[in-house]
Amino acid sequence: MRTWIATCLLVAVLGPLAGLLWRAVAPTVKYVVVGGAPYLADPESRGPIGTDMRFALIAVIAGLGCGAVAYLRGGRGNDVPLLLGLAAGGAAAAVLAWRTGHMIGLGSYHRALRHAADGATVTGVADLRATGLLVFWPIAAVALYGVLELFVKRLSPRDGGEDGAGEPDEVAGGQLDLEPAPPRRDVDGREP
Repeated sequence: MRTWIATCLLVAVLGPLAGLLWRAVAPTVKYVVVGGAPYLADPESRGPIGTDMRFALIAVIAGLGCGAVAYLRGGRGNDVPLLLGLAAGGAAAAVLAWRTGHMIGLGSYHRALRHAADGATVTGVADLRATGLLVFWPIAAVALYGVLELFVKRLSPRDGGEDGAGEPDEVAGGQLDLEPAPPRRDVDGREP
């Protein structure tokens, strides 16, 4: 339980930092005020899509980083709590990143909308239109952890310092030898 909570909290703390980064790199989106309501100044612009795509890129990179760190710092016997922590923490971090990036400059944006005349142009704040992108962080983290678990041998045993399973040609740490017997003889050299 402690591993799950610690992983979840450590990953979630990264969310506001990612939100600040997202706000810094998000393209500006201009709105035209008509009847007190904002409408995209150029509906054909790439601004809203670029904002979403930059969020997706930040979320995927952050998720991959979290998955790699969790795999390297984790060990045998706590894979499930780590995976659950990556999933829950990644989801929380993505939501926190979205809300943090969106809140920066929101007050001045609303003031500008209230005082803008019809036809005036107002610069908007970063906003996520495709909220399905919020799952990119946890999915990337869990997927990388799983891929590493499947294809990479852990560098060192982390379950109390016990020896690992042994060499590739050994079973149970060398208790059973998988050396082939010589032709027409058993392993000890005796004839059958």
